[in-house]
Amino acid sequence: MLYWVFKYVAFAPLCRLLFRPSISGADNIPKSGPAILVSNHISAGDTFLLPAMIKRRLTFPAKAELFHGRGFRGRVLTWFLKSVGQLPMDRSGGRASATSMEGVLGVLRRGDLLGLYPEGTRSPDGRLYKGKTGVARLVLQAGVPVIPVGMIDTQLVPSRFFKIPTMRRPKIRIGRPMDFSAYAKAGNDRDVLRWITDEIMNAVMELTGQDYVDMYGATAKADLAAGKALPASAGQHPGAGRTTPPLPTRVPKPEIPPVSDVKA
Repeated sequence: MLYWVFKYVAFAPLCRLLFRPSISGADNIPKSGPAILVSNHISAGDTFLLPAMIKRRLTFPAKAELFHGRGFRGRVLTWFLKSVGQLPMDRSGGRASATSMEGVLGVLRRGDLLGLYPEGTRSPDGRLYKGKTGVARLVLQAGVPVIPVGMIDTQLVPSRFFKIPTMRRPKIRIGRPMDFSAYAKAGNDRDVLRWITDEIMNAVMELTGQDYVDMYGATAKADLAAGKALPASAGQHPGAGRTTPPLPTRVPKPEIPPVSDVKA
């Protein structure tokens, strides 16, 4: 209930008033049933702008640490995250991670929408970075369609008045659903997981027009922190030169995707 209150009383009206966003392709989101919305990630604002601009409820996993804040601000943040239905994602491994993944899968089993950022972190320079294969594992395990989403111009920049962070006419482009059900039996086949991930990232790149960097965003941030220069894009695209894998024939054992690869 509080989700819809926050959305229609606060977030959606404020986003439209302050940012004047535009959205295209919203009809590509099914009116009912589970699906995974997969997006690029260039700003902290992505996580509230996208849910505010679509009709259906969208749930993003959030770092488990955010649900255990201390002090007044920490308790308010925990209350807010729980109120809007966000899920704690434990990435420490073991039973805690498995429990977190069950919560993520529960969103899809209820027939709801789940949002993921395969890059695993915000882009350090606005370019699109290599996707982690955890998204492909989740897609195959859940057996639901993937909806590619492109977030454009969502960077938070100082406003003209009081230097309050704002967005300047951000855009959301939503692509057609992608179906990977033919590879449901692939299990943990690395070639299949990499191919699916690259196909999804290619679809996102076509929506955003971003340059692509064939390295993980976390690695790029570590290089920047160490004073290293980031590589040029040089016209790359995800999975360049990779062939379509053959359809699987064996039936694998069910496997829970590593939580470290599936991060909001």
